[in-house]
Amino acid sequence: MAEKPPVVLTIAGFDPSSGAGITADIKTIAAHGCYGVACITAMTVQSTAGVRRVEAVDPALVTETLEELADDIPIAAVHMGMLGSAKVVRAVAEFLGRRPGETGLPNTSPNRLPKIVLDPILKSSSGADLLDSAGTRLLIEKLIPLADVVTPNVDEAAVLTGLKVTDLDEMRAAAAKLHQMGAAAVVITGGHLEKAIDLLSFTTTEGGVEEEVFRAERQHSNSTHGTGCAFSTAMACHLALDRGLAEAALLAKTYVTAAIAAGHPLGRGTGPVNHLYRMNQQRRASGSVSGNES
Repeated sequence: MAEKPPVVLTIAGFDPSSGAGITADIKTIAAHGCYGVACITAMTVQSTAGVRRVEAVDPALVTETLEELADDIPIAAVHMGMLGSAKVVRAVAEFLGRRPGETGLPNTSPNRLPKIVLDPILKSSSGADLLDSAGTRLLIEKLIPLADVVTPNVDEAAVLTGLKVTDLDEMRAAAAKLHQMGAAAVVITGGHLEKAIDLLSFTTTEGGVEEEVFRAERQHSNSTHGTGCAFSTAMACHLALDRGLAEAALLAKTYVTAAIAAGHPLGRGTGPVNHLYRMNQQRRASGSVSGNES
């Protein structure tokens, strides 16, 4: 009998173009050999050309969905993306705060589901607001301290901390501020910078802070929609597979880089990354084997 894959719960909005949001998360989870379950927090009207409308889900429905899933299925990791409204942020925080669970990451608490990754999505890449100011304040107050890893890009880190974040030194300052705000571990992604630098900073059990810097060549592609969602969801998958923080961050960055490189031109705007590029690689490898045998 096949071994059961770890289950990753994603809590996020719905992007009908499937470049980001719930459907993109499920593709990412499947690409990492995990099983995805999902709770939709908001509906959007959007395409590759941008976000036209956002409609938050009733927070009571969010709570019922999360409780039903958690009561039925053992969850190995949690990913949080777009939450859409302050009421939904509060509902998710209350759910996570009262669910039993354990984690081996630094901010161990007996009352949480394990390995919680928070991608603090505040705006779309096209500039549309995806969380209002009240929701942002609640996210800072309630969710950052609950998360095992927070994965803002440089723009999100700037909003959350009130600091300018445009280079590595400023990323370090923002990470330090996020630790003061309750974040046990932070990955600030710098894919928008001239040099693609990601900074991992995490607190240790001794009370210190350690960091790792990941550098890569910047990808020049129009298939970049959903990079933040893919990175944070991949992080949750690697943590569900019991990999350490540094390894999870490195592998997630490698996955996103390859997904961008394998992206297809779709739509009239910014196209999606290719979340399932490994399937094409497997098909090519299988075809090569068949060709050699004939």
